[in-house]
Amino acid sequence: MGRGRVELKRIENKINRQVTFAKRRNGLLKKAYELSVLCDAEVALIVFSHRGKLYEFCSSSSMLKTLERYQKCNYGAPEPSISTREAQLELSSQQEYLKLKARYEALQRTQRNLLGEELGPLSSKELESLERQLDSSLKQIRSTRTQYMLDQLTDLQRKEQHLNEANRTLKQRLMEGYQATALQMNPGAAEEFVYGGRHLAPPHHGHGDAFFHPLDCEPTLQIGYPQDPSASVVTAGPSSSSYMPGWLP
Repeated sequence: MGRGRVELKRIENKINRQVTFAKRRNGLLKKAYELSVLCDAEVALIVFSHRGKLYEFCSSSSMLKTLERYQKCNYGAPEPSISTREAQLELSSQQEYLKLKARYEALQRTQRNLLGEELGPLSSKELESLERQLDSSLKQIRSTRTQYMLDQLTDLQRKEQHLNEANRTLKQRLMEGYQATALQMNPGAAEEFVYGGRHLAPPHHGHGDAFFHPLDCEPTLQIGYPQDPSASVVTAGPSSSSYMPGWLP
């Protein structure tokens, strides 16, 4: 029994669609190569996947030459009013456009590979190169982040030092203000001293003598039994004869 007829419609399953695309793309490229070899034909094949990846085959040495030949055959010879120089400039611009387009597509493929997409077609060496690029980028990012954090830490330490210096200056000014206020409220506070746990003011020698005058007479007060009038008068000051015998036992 022969194979059944395949219905041509979009394959909904993503995995089956990718597998079918890869198989048929390889078969198409193989058929183009066989056609160019068997029939000595100039074959150019361009295929874009649904993600924009380019697959191409050209039997000649350059795809640009084949495209130029296609344009000449399709659009005909340039009009006589267009000079040869303008035609060359247009051709050069078109070639530059194709180069930039190919470069753009290559950059897109590289970006998708860096994001972990479309890694299936890559070889082992390409995967190792991609891994080295990712490791190098990760080291650079970590180094930049570490340097940024160190710079922030240095700035914070510098700010802390400035704040500490400002705090010490303000504390010193505050103490000086307290001392000045205390001196203004009590001018003699600086001359006070502590004696026996009490604050006493020092004596003023200029006025102290006005309150103390020595007596010119001798003390004649006697306590006890009357003594012999012939006895001498007791002199002032402590002595052994000042004790009163009447009070002794």
